[in-house]
Amino acid sequence: MLGSATFTGSQAEAASYHTKAIKVAKSELGTKYKMGGISSSGFDCSGLVKYSYQKAGKTLPRTAAEIYKKGKSVKTLQKGDLMFFAPNKAKKPTHVAIYIGDNQFIHSASSKGVSYAKTNNTYWKPMFIGAKRI
Repeated sequence: MLGSATFTGSQAEAASYHTKAIKVAKSELGTKYKMGGISSSGFDCSGLVKYSYQKAGKTLPRTAAEIYKKGKSVKTLQKGDLMFFAPNKAKKPTHVAIYIGDNQFIHSASSKGVSYAKTNNTYWKPMFIGAKRI
C-alpha cells in the first residue's frame, strides 16, 4: 500500500517501469539532439523514449509514429505517459515526449537536446494530438 492507494501487481509494475523510464530520461538532461540518435552521444525524440523505456524493461518501436500505435489512449496524464505531437494537428505524430508530472514533459528537441518543457508551452501545446499509456 502506497499512501491511501493500493496497487495490483500490474499497476505496481507499471508505476515502477514508468518511474525508471523517467529517471533514465532525466539522467540524460543536456544530451545533444542528434537526428536518428539512440544513445547518450545524442538522441532524437523517439530515440530518447525508446532508450529510456528499454532501460526500464519495455521495448518500444523506433519512431514516434510507430510508438503511437502502441499502448492505450488516455485523457488524463499520469507520470510516464507518452505525449505525441504533430504539426497542424496531423494524424501522424512527428514528436514524442514523456510526461513527468506537474504539467511538464521531458523530450529531445532539435533546439535544446534533452530538456524539459511545460504542457502549456506555446510552441508544443497547439501540436499536441494525444497521449498513450504503455
